This record gives sequence, structure tokens and C-alpha cells, in this order.
Amino acid sequence: MKKMMLEVKNLVKHFPIRQSFFKTLLTGQKKFVHAVNNISFNIEEGQTLGLVGESGSGKTTTGRLVLRLIEPTNGSIIYRGTDITALEKEPLRKLRKEIQIIFQDPLAALNPYMKIGDAIRHPLDIHGIGSREERHDMVLDMLSRVNLEPASDFFKRYPRELSGGQRQRVVIARALITRPKFIVADEAVAMLDVSVRSQLLDLMLKLKEEFDLTYLFITHDLATTKYICDRIAVMYLGTIVETGSFEEIYKNPSHPYTKALISAVPEPDPETKKEKMIPAGEVPNAVDLPSGCFFHPRCPYVMDKCKVEEPPEIKLSKTRMVKCHLFGR
Repeated sequence: MKKMMLEVKNLVKHFPIRQSFFKTLLTGQKKFVHAVNNISFNIEEGQTLGLVGESGSGKTTTGRLVLRLIEPTNGSIIYRGTDITALEKEPLRKLRKEIQIIFQDPLAALNPYMKIGDAIRHPLDIHGIGSREERHDMVLDMLSRVNLEPASDFFKRYPRELSGGQRQRVVIARALITRPKFIVADEAVAMLDVSVRSQLLDLMLKLKEEFDLTYLFITHDLATTKYICDRIAVMYLGTIVETGSFEEIYKNPSHPYTKALISAVPEPDPETKKEKMIPAGEVPNAVDLPSGCFFHPRCPYVMDKCKVEEPPEIKLSKTRMVKCHLFGR
């Protein structure tokens, strides 16, 4: 029986919208962007959970919440038995060694005026890990592990002197230099060419085994999840609408939104005919959420109940959950 690495319970994040004093006075209410709406999920040690959905569905916000990079409005985040939402400055700082993030855009994540070696060594300096010589050797070793060789040459370069794939390897190296246990990979391969993307996915799988890592893998590309994810959680407008193993989600999607995402995945065989299910209309405004099921304005199977009642979580199996009135009848 594997231990639980992360448990997220009833997590909520609302961002207040700035309004003029007079507008607030006239309306009598403040407005919020409902980025994450009461979601719950868990990840066992050694697992990779894929969090998938369209842009604006709340995936990145969720990733930053579980690392306490932003503060939740409500809910709890339990990491290895400790509720980290209750941690203050020093305990939280010490926890940073164990929980790290791989950002989507390496150019934005790296200081353009800092050499690659210094950027990777920086977390070691912050946490006081090793002597100066030991830190230097640890950085060279990590550069080799992410296939940036000769390591001594890359150590002295600047981010502008590297390709996009090489910069992303640097971001991965920096995330792993403190030997963390849990990694949030936020669209870690989204900005790369297809050939480079496959190399980076292979590298992440290799490093997962070497360092005994647990991943929360955030992506809008459902096709990518089949290479790296054990389980998938499908997110729409700040809510998780379906969870299950990769095989369950990919081969037999239940929620209409999941079916739409699956139908959008390109087939390698051009002769293969697959029914396309494109949701109607645009994603609703996250400030004024629809009543009932958030997906009902775009759903081809919408019923009257969907417009007024929020669907409950329906357990289809031990590993499968869906939030849809089609399964609650």
C-alpha cells in the first residue's frame, strides 16, 4: 500500500476584482474571479497525476496553490500528513526543498543576467546545502543528468545562448537540485517542438525513477498524458469534472467535456475515422459562473436539471469519479 503524498480537500481560490469605490458603493457587492471552485484530489507517492483542461480552466492556479505560491481562499492542502495551509514562514521555507515547480516558459523563469550554473546553484545557496565546492560539483552533476554536456561549458553560459529545449532542461535541473519529492510540472513541454517534447518527456520519466519523484503534470494537451501519467483529473472552469486512470479516461470517457477533449486528440493514422465533438459557444465568464452545472451552456446532452442543480460526484468505480447528471438518474 503506497503512502499518500498529497491530499487536496475542498480547495477554493477567488481573486477579487478591483473596482472603483463608487461602483462598489452603488452595487453593494465585490466581484471575484472564481478560479478554483471546491476541488478535491489526491496523489500517492510515486504517481503522476495529469491535470488537464482548456486554457483558463484553473490548472495553473491549482498547481501554484498546492505549492503555497499563492494563498487559498478556502480548503486544505495536506502534504505527507501535514496541512501546509497552516504553515508559517520558517517551516514553509524549509518545506520548499521538498516541493518544486517546473515552469512553462523558461525565458521568464530564468534571470537573463545570471549564468546557468549560478541559476541552478541558487536554491542550494538559499537552503545552505553543502560547501561552496560541493555545490559546484552538484550543479555539474545535475547538468549531466539533464543531458547538458559538457556540463562545465553550459555552467558558464547565459539563457540567451541556449535553445528552448536546453533552457527547459536548465529549469528542470534547478527544480531538482535540492532533491525534492514532489514536482508540479506546469505545461512543462507545451512551448517546445514535437521532437524536443518527446525527449523532455523521456527525460522526466527517467528522472522520476532516479529521484523517486511524484508529479502533478499540468497540461492542456490530453495526448501528452498517455506518455507520463498514471491518473488523470479533467478540469473545467475551476471544477474537476472527472477523474480516473489513464486507460479509463482515454478509452472510455464519461463526462461530455472529457469526450470533447478526447475527440480533439489527433489520430496518428489518417484513415482512422473519429467522431468530433466540439462544445458549442465559448467558455463562460469565471466572474459570473452559470447556475447548476458549469458545462451546461455548451453541453449537447443538457437537461433542465443541469441548468439549476450542481451535479454531485458519482463514483463509477474505485478509481473513477464523474460529476454529471447523466450518471445520477
